[in-house]
Formats: sequence, structure tokens, C-alpha cells
Amino acid sequence: MSSVFLTGFGVSAGLIMAIGAQNAHVLRQGLRREHVGMTIAVCALCDAALIVLGVAGLGGLFSAHPDWMALARYGGAAFLGWYGLRALRSALRGDASAALAGDRPQRLSRRQALGAAAGFSLLNPHAYLDTVVLIGSIGSQQAEDLQPLFTAGAVSASIAWFALLGYGARALTPVFSRPAAWRVLDALVAAMLWTIAALLLLR
Repeated sequence: MSSVFLTGFGVSAGLIMAIGAQNAHVLRQGLRREHVGMTIAVCALCDAALIVLGVAGLGGLFSAHPDWMALARYGGAAFLGWYGLRALRSALRGDASAALAGDRPQRLSRRQALGAAAGFSLLNPHAYLDTVVLIGSIGSQQAEDLQPLFTAGAVSASIAWFALLGYGARALTPVFSRPAAWRVLDALVAAMLWTIAALLLLR
């Protein structure tokens, strides 16, 4: 039984740890030390819900309705494009380094942080591909009585990774004490978000 848990943990970790929009957002919030706990909790809860739905068979439902995935693609591309623009503006203005220094007007409100975390988790088609389709398809192949154990392993990996990413980002604080480092990070985030958005539209 423990092997099934570890299988779920390993599959989930391998997919979630890949660099993506959601991870970049958690890392950035961790570096800013801004609503870190809430961001981690929202991302982990959303992933957990999608994993559970995937193991329960939602992945097959998505495969049977390609229009749903098309809608998710266009909506996700718009969301990522908008946040890419925000990241580029932050890179040009140096907003992130100012926020780290305590410039309150540049910080996200709790509502904005909640919406951003939920958006990166639920409006990103890559999240559905990883959790609902890929993890869900592997989990649904397990014996029915072992599926909850597989799901627990997959969800545990998600929680552990987001916690490590969000709180572990503080170890990089000395590097990001320089405004130039923040500008580079925000520029890279903008480029990554726009690249993902373009790939979604061109697929």
C-alpha cells in the first residue's frame, strides 16, 4: 500500500515541480513575503481538488469534450497575458523591490492575492493537463480500494512542494535585496507567461 502512496507522490512531484506559471507566482510571492501562507493554501487546495476530480474520472470527460479545453486555452492565454504585462511593468518600474521594502501601495490586497492564486491554479490549462488528465489517468488505473492512497500521495506532494517553494524562497532574499535582481526576475516571469500564452493560442 505504501508503494501506491509513493507512486502518487512521485508522479505528482514530477509534474508539479516543472517550471510553470503557478510555480513562478508562488515563488514571487514568497520572495516578496506577501500573503505567502494564503497563496500556498489556495494553490494546494486547488491542485488537491483537481487531482481528486481527475482520479474520479473527470479527465475522460475533458477528453470527450474538446470544446471545454479550447475554452480553457483561450481564457488561460488571456489571464497569463495580462499577468505577463503586469510582470513586465513591474520589471520596468522596479515595483517588486519597492514592495519588498515595505511600499504598501504596490502590494497586493488579500482579495487580489486570493484571486491571483486561484487564477494561476484554475485558469491555467496546464494545471488541468497535469492534475486532471495526467495524474487523474494514472490514479484511475489503480485498484479502486487503492485510489484514495494514490490520491493522498499526489496531494501530499503538491502541498509539500508549494510550502517549500513559498517559504523556501526566503533563503534567496540576500540575492533579491538588489533591485536589479527583481527586475530580471520579473522580466523572466513576463517572458515565461507570454510564452505559455502563445503556446496555448498556437496549439
